[in-house]
Order: sequence, then C-alpha cells, then structure tokens
Amino acid sequence: MFNRPALTAQVFERIRQAQPRQLLVVADGPRANRPGEAELCAQVRGIVEQVDWDCDVRHNYADSNMGCKRRIASGLDWAFTTVEEAIILEDDCLPDPTFFRFCSEMLDRYRHDARVMGVGGANYQLGQRRGANRADSYYFSRFCHIWGWASWRRSWQLYDVEMKLWPEVKRLGWLNDIIMNDEIAAQWGRMFDRVQSGELDTWDCQWAFATWIHAKLGIVPNGNLISNIGYGAQATHTHTTHRARLPLMANVPTTPMTFPLQHPDYVIRDKAADDFTDLVQKDTLSRWERVRLRLRRIKL
Repeated sequence: MFNRPALTAQVFERIRQAQPRQLLVVADGPRANRPGEAELCAQVRGIVEQVDWDCDVRHNYADSNMGCKRRIASGLDWAFTTVEEAIILEDDCLPDPTFFRFCSEMLDRYRHDARVMGVGGANYQLGQRRGANRADSYYFSRFCHIWGWASWRRSWQLYDVEMKLWPEVKRLGWLNDIIMNDEIAAQWGRMFDRVQSGELDTWDCQWAFATWIHAKLGIVPNGNLISNIGYGAQATHTHTTHRARLPLMANVPTTPMTFPLQHPDYVIRDKAADDFTDLVQKDTLSRWERVRLRLRRIKL
C-alpha cells in the first residue's frame, strides 16, 4: 500500500472478511515534494490498524519514498523471508471473496511442484473459458498474473529485481523462442530495456522475466477473481481516466469460484489463451473485437 486510503479500505474489508491468521503489511513512504502525501500515507496505515480478529500482524513500513520497484521488491523479500508462502494483494486489487480459498488450495496442491511459479487471481480471457476441458476451474499459462496472486519462497528465490541475465537472453534471442511471436517479444524486450535502464520504475516485469527464463508456469482461474479498481489520476502506472481509453481489463467484475475445484488432467500451458492475453495486455485488439467482447461481457 501507499497513498490511496479509499482503495485500501475496500481491499482491507475483503481481507477482514477472509480473516487470515497472519497479515504482513508493506507500505511505501511519502514523497518529500508532494504536499499532503504524508497525511494520506498515515491514513492508509491507520486503516490496517483496524484488525478486529485473531491475527498476527507484522509491518514493513518505509519512512521515505522508495518507489514502486524498490518498495515492492524489498517488501516481498521481507515477506518470503518471514513465511514460506503468501497471498499478495496491492491496494487497488479488489478480490472476490472466493479468491482466498482458491489461492490456499492451489498453494497446497502445487507446493512441491517446481513446474509452477505461482497462482494468479486475474483472468484476461474476458469471459472465454480455457483449458483442454472447459469445465476445469483453472488452466496453466506462461503468465503468472500479479493482480492478486500467491506464490512460494522457492519461486521468489528465482526473482532478480535487476534482471542481470537480460542482456545475455537478449543477445541470444531467447525471448523470441519463449514467446514465439516476434512482435510481442519485441514489445516485452523494449519494456525490459526500460526497466533495466531505470526509465520504468516497476517490479513486475522482473517477475515475468524470472518465470520465463526458468521455464515455469502460472495458474490462471477460469473466471476473473480480481477487479483492478486503481485506474485513475493517483495511480503510478494505470493513470488513464478517460472512459473510452480505459484498457479492457480495467474494473472488470469478478465471478465467484465454484468449489470443489475441478483440476486439469495436464500441466501444460494453454497457448491460445496466452496469445489472447498478449492482445489484451498490449491493447492491440481490433476496434470491432473490442466492441464484441464488451458486449459479451455485459451479457455475462
């Protein structure tokens, strides 16, 4: 969390409903050149002091601003030093109540399966079910989505915030081999360049990079369990406010997960789903495809 008390309050209320036995709280500090931000950060921290259930609460608060890259990466370093596995939510990722049980069951089932990097809560398929059996509760992907996610210490140990291997991977052209789409690989390559040069202050590109170079898979629910409510002027990266220009994944409603879960028979990534995710993430769907999917989502 950082400086958005209204969003933090919504997410914290869902956490309160889930009543975890342990809560690790990571917060960035205010920027010195932003009047009033210290007060907003204090309000945010006050929200998570309202724990009214039996819970071990631990804090990792920055006194001054570290920025998105350093604060989240260092916060997760601390978290995975403290615990073996965790469910992670940022202040603008509003989970469906079933998200917590889904993550818990996935963490338990794949705890010792080194093929799996993590569990995502977001689904980028816009109502389309994926997997060999469309009735399955989830499918496997080369993406390990981080709008509400869960993972293990064993996976986080593969993470390198500096992406020291990127120059070699770039030189050998391995990103093209991983993604199997030259245009999308080039887009990711430019983003990795910006992260490594310091132009882009983020931590999540490094998570994708670690997932790919170690040939891992992410779990994606066959239905969206996270609504990103953070698009707006206060956001660090998702600051679009014009309704017509909002990405397709902005404010997508959630769909409750059904239990008991139906597990896939195969641990194999769904390439068609990943190809579609590429289009949605890069917002390169055609105008008519966007209209069709918006109408489909309204009907859902």
